[in-house]
Amino acid sequence: MRILVTGHKGYIGTVLAPLLLDAGHAVHGLDSDLFEACSFDPDGLVAVPEVRKDLRDVTREDVEGYDAVVHLANLSNDPLGNLDPDLTYAINHRATVRLAALARDAGVERFVFASSCSLYGAAGQDAVTETAPFNPVTPYGTAKVIAERDIAPLASEAFSPVFLRNATVYGVSPRLRFDLVVNNLTAWAVATGAIRMKSDGTPWRPLVHVEDVSRAVLAALEAPREAVHNQAFNVGSSEENYQIRDVARIVGEVVPGCDVAFADGASPDARSYRVSFEKIRDRLGFETRWTVRDGAAQVYAALAGLGLQPEDFEGPRFSRIAHLKALVADRLVGSDLRWREAFLV
Repeated sequence: MRILVTGHKGYIGTVLAPLLLDAGHAVHGLDSDLFEACSFDPDGLVAVPEVRKDLRDVTREDVEGYDAVVHLANLSNDPLGNLDPDLTYAINHRATVRLAALARDAGVERFVFASSCSLYGAAGQDAVTETAPFNPVTPYGTAKVIAERDIAPLASEAFSPVFLRNATVYGVSPRLRFDLVVNNLTAWAVATGAIRMKSDGTPWRPLVHVEDVSRAVLAALEAPREAVHNQAFNVGSSEENYQIRDVARIVGEVVPGCDVAFADGASPDARSYRVSFEKIRDRLGFETRWTVRDGAAQVYAALAGLGLQPEDFEGPRFSRIAHLKALVADRLVGSDLRWREAFLV
């Protein structure tokens, strides 16, 4: 299968691309590479034929000749979404739907969209299925809702969109992110020997390893059309729903000598949701291989001995939002997050 992966140089893309190659597929990439200076493991980046281009500038020619498009490229979390909500909607919604329409018109048969369980938002205590009402509490979550809404009508006998609603991702990647809860707590534990929770830790989150997300993409690509056509799948494991305080305790047990405490007067996060992952297991036979404890141990092993400091993972070196703010301040990119022409090589 000839596959185009948008965002192939991102946190998930740098894990997904080699997995697809190992499965025997021909992989090409499209990425603006805003985070080229944020590689955690540059030697782990696998080169594939690629186009360096902003998602908003994609043309039909960019998607012609592919059997499938895997769409990962977006402003990737709630803090980035809150930085400029209209940019979030421009990229995560409007450019995403336009990409899907271009892919359909170019004869692409399958379009795998990396959505998110964050579209369930404040969902209470019950484990929600793919039929649950949406209740996003951020622009990022809202953009996922309306992108799914507007891509679904493009489905036809020749074009099959698939919506993968990923749980909160964790684990090591060549473009490691530290703004994700397991990775972030582990980084604090390694750098400072302590975890100080800013919330009361009661909200629920479903969690999934980046390698398992990549395996779910492969499953969605290789599944029979009738199993996935215009369908949404929560990606994770029903056993891997955690309250944040439990994640902190797990990390505290994995990192030697780590002290875990909750801030006085801490308040709960409005985002709280437990998720059922039975559909992807029953329909695609997909099961995760990683647990949060295993993932925290993997991140700890990757960070131990590096002398990592909070200013590294909270600053422009590895924090996505801090890095983008620095690019804008240094006039390398405009306020619309497009590279200035002089720096687009």
